[in-house]
Amino acid sequence: MQQPLAYRMRPTNIDEIVGQTHLVGPQKIIRRMVNAKLLSSMILYGPPGTGKTSIASAIAGSTQYAFRMLNAATDSKKDLQIVAEEAKMSGTVILLLDEIHRLDKTKQDFLLPHLESGRIILIGATTENPYISINPAIRSRAQIFEVKPLAEADIHVALQRALTDKEKGLGDEPVALSEVAEQYLARVTNGDLRSALNALELAVRSTPKDADGVIQIDIDVIEECVQQKALTHDKDGDAHYDVISAFQKSVRGSDVDAALHYMGRLIEAGDLPSISRRLMTMAYEDVGLANPQACARTVEAIAAAKQLGFPEARIPLAVAVIDLCLSPKSNSAISAIDNALADIRAGKAGEVPAHLKDAHYVGADKLGRGVDYKFPHDYPNDWVAQDYLPTKLANAHYYEAKETGKYEQVLKQQLIRLRQAKRS
Repeated sequence: MQQPLAYRMRPTNIDEIVGQTHLVGPQKIIRRMVNAKLLSSMILYGPPGTGKTSIASAIAGSTQYAFRMLNAATDSKKDLQIVAEEAKMSGTVILLLDEIHRLDKTKQDFLLPHLESGRIILIGATTENPYISINPAIRSRAQIFEVKPLAEADIHVALQRALTDKEKGLGDEPVALSEVAEQYLARVTNGDLRSALNALELAVRSTPKDADGVIQIDIDVIEECVQQKALTHDKDGDAHYDVISAFQKSVRGSDVDAALHYMGRLIEAGDLPSISRRLMTMAYEDVGLANPQACARTVEAIAAAKQLGFPEARIPLAVAVIDLCLSPKSNSAISAIDNALADIRAGKAGEVPAHLKDAHYVGADKLGRGVDYKFPHDYPNDWVAQDYLPTKLANAHYYEAKETGKYEQVLKQQLIRLRQAKRS
C-alpha cells in the first residue's frame, strides 16, 4: 500500500524543512546543533501536523545518525531496549519518542542513563505543554522547543513542492490546482501541513481527468476533501476579509448577535488563527482600559480554544465574544501610542534628559548622567515632580482618558491629579 503524501514528503535533511525558521533558520539553535554535530536531547511541542516528526527525521538525515521512531504510549520497554542495543553497536541513535508526555516511570528510568551517556539522543514530540505534562527528570535532560503552526506562505511552499516532486510527490500527475483552491487549502488547514497534504492527495486521486487529460482541482473539490465549506471565502478570496472586518466592527459596535454570526462563519471554515488574532486585537484596541479584566479573560479564552481545538473551541470563543461585545469600550490606549508614534515619525524625538540617562558605569557622574535624578520612592506618596520627556516635548500629552469604564475613570482622576501636581 502506498504511503500517504504527507509521509512521503517528509524532509530528509534540515534544508528541506518547511517553516519553523525560529529553530532551523540560519544561525538558529537546531541548525547550529546540526552543523556542529553537537546534538542534545530535546522536546518539541506544538499542534498536530506542524513538523515535529519532520524536524526529527531531518536532523537524523543531516547528521547521518540512525533514526528510530517509537510511541511512549504504545511501545514497550523491550522496544526501548532494542534501540539501546543498537546505540551500543552503532554509537549514536536518534530516537523520536511520540506522545512523550505519556512515558511511564519504568520506561523513563530505563532511558535516563542512555540519555546521560549520549548514546541515545531523544527527540520527544508532544502536543501537551511539557512544563506541565512531562516528568521533571526527563525535562531537565532535554531542551524544550515550541513548534508553531505553519504560516500560509509555508503551506503554499509545501503544496507546490508536492505538486512538482516526481519522486515522492505528485509531479507525475497532470494536476491543475486553482489559485483560489490553493489559497483556501493553505488557510483552512490552520497551519497543519499534514492535513493540507493529505487533502491535496485525496483531491488528486479522487478527481477524474477532464477531456484534455488534466486533473482540475478547484475550490469545490478542496472543500469536499477537507470537509469544511468556504463560507467565509468567495471565489476571489475577498469575502474572507469582509467577514473578519464585519466581525470586528460588530464587536466594536456592541452587537452581540451580529458578532456571533460572523464568528460562526469563521468557525465553520475552521479559521481559528483569524478568530484568535482578531479577538486579541479587539480586546486591547476596542475595549482596552475601559475593562482590562475582559482583555485578560480574552487571552485565557483563546488559550483554552487552542488547547481544545474544534468543535469544543467554539465555547470559550463565544464566551470571549459576548464578554467583549457587552463590555464598555475605550480606544484611548491605541490612540495614545499612535499619538506618540506620530511625533516620533515627525522627527520630534529629542534627547533623553541627562538625569534619566544610564548611570550604571564608572565615570557616568563626570558626564552628568543621572546626577540630578530624584528617586520617587524616597518621597511622600512615592512621587516627586521632575521632567521625564525630552525638553522639546515637555508639554506633550498623548494619553487622554475616557470615562466609559470604572477602571479608566479611576485612571483619569489619577492622571488629572498628577498633571496638576506637576504644574504646581
